[in-house]
Amino acid sequence: MRARLAIILTLFAAIFAGGAALAHEGHDHGSEAPPPSAALPRGSAVSADFELVAVLRNGELTIYLDRFATNEPIAGAGVEVETPEGAKNAEARDDGSYRLDAPWAKAGGHYDLIFTVTSGETVDVLPLTIDVPQPAGQGATTPPGLFSSFGIGSLLLAGFVVLTASAFLRRRVRTKAAVILIALALPAIFDPARSDEGHDDPPSKAVTTAGTRDVPQRQADGSIFIPKVTQRLLAIRTAPTLKGTHFKAVELPGRIISDPNASGYVQSALAGRLSPPPKGFPVLGTRVEKGDVLAYVTPPIQAIDVSDMRQKEGELLQQISIVERRVARAEQLIKTDAISRTQLDDARLELKGLLERRQSLEQSRREPEALVAPVSGVIAAANTIAGQLAQPNAVIFEIVDNSRLWIEALSFEPVTPTGNSSARVSNGRSVKLVYRGAGLAGRNQAIPIHFAIEDKTEGLWAGQFVTVYSNANDKHEGIALPRQAVVRASNGLHIVYDHTGAERFEPREVRIAPLDGERVLVLSGLSEGQRIVTQGAELLDQVR
Repeated sequence: MRARLAIILTLFAAIFAGGAALAHEGHDHGSEAPPPSAALPRGSAVSADFELVAVLRNGELTIYLDRFATNEPIAGAGVEVETPEGAKNAEARDDGSYRLDAPWAKAGGHYDLIFTVTSGETVDVLPLTIDVPQPAGQGATTPPGLFSSFGIGSLLLAGFVVLTASAFLRRRVRTKAAVILIALALPAIFDPARSDEGHDDPPSKAVTTAGTRDVPQRQADGSIFIPKVTQRLLAIRTAPTLKGTHFKAVELPGRIISDPNASGYVQSALAGRLSPPPKGFPVLGTRVEKGDVLAYVTPPIQAIDVSDMRQKEGELLQQISIVERRVARAEQLIKTDAISRTQLDDARLELKGLLERRQSLEQSRREPEALVAPVSGVIAAANTIAGQLAQPNAVIFEIVDNSRLWIEALSFEPVTPTGNSSARVSNGRSVKLVYRGAGLAGRNQAIPIHFAIEDKTEGLWAGQFVTVYSNANDKHEGIALPRQAVVRASNGLHIVYDHTGAERFEPREVRIAPLDGERVLVLSGLSEGQRIVTQGAELLDQVR
């Protein structure tokens, strides 16, 4: 009897295990969880002209409308939305977004919306879908009952096992066995946890609970989720890629020099002590005009020179005294016609010459040398201190016309620029250049090449180091991108960010070559039609 009972119990357990397996077959393990970055219910739609993102928060729909190609926000557009409550117009905000009350979304569920966007003469229709989770307290359901837990098939299997057991056992044992078997079956039949295993929730309850804010985050696959509100704070801009043929660029080191026709040195010809002019020494950055007196140099006088000068001065004074008496006597005699008028004039001329020699001697002892500006410009360098002893040929001032600057680049191989040359300054600024000429004599194993700066020169100065990009005759096919679009990854490779979704950016490894001061040429890693971030790529690369 015990053996029969053990067999029946084993059969009972096997049947229920099979029923559970049959009940589980054909069902998945629930809906796929949304990305962790999608904190708020949202939907997006794109067209050839527009990119639209709608975010639901606290019963309000915030709409972000951008240009599809450039990711530039569109303000002042007309946005009409077909909602479950009918057509409504969104209200424009000062920050460039649009607002729409959404009381219909408080109940949760699956909503299909149609947006009609009017911007200028462009009109487009953008449909999108938003899944709103059930509010707290409304997603709970009653425990599954008899027919909804294990199913009618499991109940019939349990009854069949009980009847089979009763047929094999005696009456007294049959009753006890039936009670035991039913007691064992009921927990399996009415177990809500087991009955619900392997079944999906209804579609309206499959959405996970949304958060209260959006956070930029890098996903496991390397892509980056950037909410639209953050994209506008970071001023993210994109541009579609386009292949073309470009001249190969040669990258050269260089520095800014002054135009030789608009600059000059102020030097002293003799050794002497510096003294300032009446208005003082000109300071750095002072604008001066050609011929302005910038400083004085007083040559020192030796003791022997002073003695000679005093002797000459004494001789001159003696001669002047003699000639003065002769002139006075001649003036008396001319009245009586004792002498001719010519003799009086000769005496006066002799006296005048002696007086001029005396004055020149005094000036040579006291008057310093004036240092004047050879050209008009700005004081770029000054080496002046009152009382300083200046050496012959020493540079006292350097004058530069800041509106006329050149660049001297060094090339370690023969290069003949063909045009479209440019220079990149350390702060990222790019200036256009005009080729002036190249030297034939090497300097430190390099050939100097001169360019004139064609753009405005504000913020540039002589001696500043730059990088020169000059086009050669060779051509390459590729995609031209701004230099700021390329960032360097932690592994040393160059990457750009592809705008693959309204709020999704994916890094792309690329191989680049220099093109000019503002652009690089992508030789591989991209294809036409991709939207690449051209502004804000460095900020995207910091998201973790």
